[in-house]
Amino acid sequence: MASLEIRSLTAGYGSRPVLRDLRAAPLPEGTLTALLGPNGSGKSTLLKTLAGLNPMLGGDLRLDGADFAGLSPARRAEHAMYMPQALPKGVHMTVLESVLVAARSGRARQGGDALMREAMQVLAELGINHLASRYLDELSGGQKQLASLAQALVRRPRLLLLDEPLSALDLNYQFHVMDVLRRQTARHRLITLVVLHDLNIALRHADHALLLHGGALLAEGPPQQVVTPDTLRRAYGVLARVERCPQGQPQVHVDGLAQNGLTNGTLTPVAPATAQPGDRRPATA
Repeated sequence: MASLEIRSLTAGYGSRPVLRDLRAAPLPEGTLTALLGPNGSGKSTLLKTLAGLNPMLGGDLRLDGADFAGLSPARRAEHAMYMPQALPKGVHMTVLESVLVAARSGRARQGGDALMREAMQVLAELGINHLASRYLDELSGGQKQLASLAQALVRRPRLLLLDEPLSALDLNYQFHVMDVLRRQTARHRLITLVVLHDLNIALRHADHALLLHGGALLAEGPPQQVVTPDTLRRAYGVLARVERCPQGQPQVHVDGLAQNGLTNGTLTPVAPATAQPGDRRPATA
């Protein structure tokens, strides 16, 4: 099965490593993986390194069995699409124009009419087709985030890397966007990694989860096996429960701070879950 493999990855800034010997089970296509962990744990560094924007200090990356780390930035950009936390400012282009530019860069041979239809379809699926003629520099922060997400989705990359794509969105759009991401990931067989701070969203929408702490992998597997009272105490320093709501969805409830805090003791990794990343329910079309 086609997948992304992260093998003994060490990466950082200059000579200072942030990620140290990071190894994870292969992430198969059609899977949405939540990247979890406290601030400074290495989530953004991992996405930037996968996108080729941050140099590797060691290790190996394989995409569909082929060397991915050795590709030039231009070649890597053909396979990976990275959406950062901070979006570009001062771009005087309409939302539709920006999505068409992204679509052309992803599939240069496709005809103009087909690209237009696909661009409008992505905007409609995200619920922002009414913004098609609006200029990017006139939009609110949340609207810009949705427009940027449309640009990423219309390219249909093998590897979709999203750094906190929900940070500026209202509650209803957070739920809607995650639903769209799961459908698009399954429909187009993408390998999607999403940095999330809301653990309940990860529990509800993700197929797989990687929990980082101090630049190392603390736990991986299905979200309900990764987000536990023990891992929440060790990663976030909180006393928490994971219980099902009346609708049957697991939810995190924080009762207070763990007595030993965040810095006492050393990290003892949790063994990876036995279930594979794609074992959760399929996304609805």
